[in-house]
Amino acid sequence: MITTAASDFAAALPRGGRLMGLDVGTKTIGVALCDAGWSFATPDKTIVRKKFTVDFEALKALIAAQSVVGIVVGLPLNMDGSDSPRTQSTRAFARNLTPLALPLLLWDERWSTAAVERAMIAADVSRAKRAERVDSAAAAFILQGAIDALVRSYDTAYQSLIDELTAATESAQRSIDRSDPIVNTWRVNRA
Repeated sequence: MITTAASDFAAALPRGGRLMGLDVGTKTIGVALCDAGWSFATPDKTIVRKKFTVDFEALKALIAAQSVVGIVVGLPLNMDGSDSPRTQSTRAFARNLTPLALPLLLWDERWSTAAVERAMIAADVSRAKRAERVDSAAAAFILQGAIDALVRSYDTAYQSLIDELTAATESAQRSIDRSDPIVNTWRVNRA
């Protein structure tokens, strides 16, 4: 299943479990992982792209080793939200990951690399170290945005469920109160 909606992705996932974030470029794939509780994303590695079959096997091995339950792929949209040739390439890459049989979320990655570059420059990371780490750090940035949205969607769904259960309980209690002769007798005697 491939989606751009965090709610659909969340519905396809077990509650919790590690997620993988990917920043797919023409020369490299930045990889990030999050903890099983979906609290924080961390950069993992950068895979130098070769043939897709080689890239696929590298990702497959990492997914198995880390017990990944879902994948978030950064979607490089234009600034106006429209697709670009790079967007189409990323969508094709995502479609090629379907044999993994994992839910896959395409997540807007606009400004991710730029934000990571700025943070690395502010942290005085050398140009050489930035070049090594920027792709996996951008993947972590993308994954963090997605897991934040997933947690919000679960919190909202949980609160809606609580509200529904509370309303149903109150409604059932009112029905019992009206039809129960003991409760009605108690009310009459109490008044």
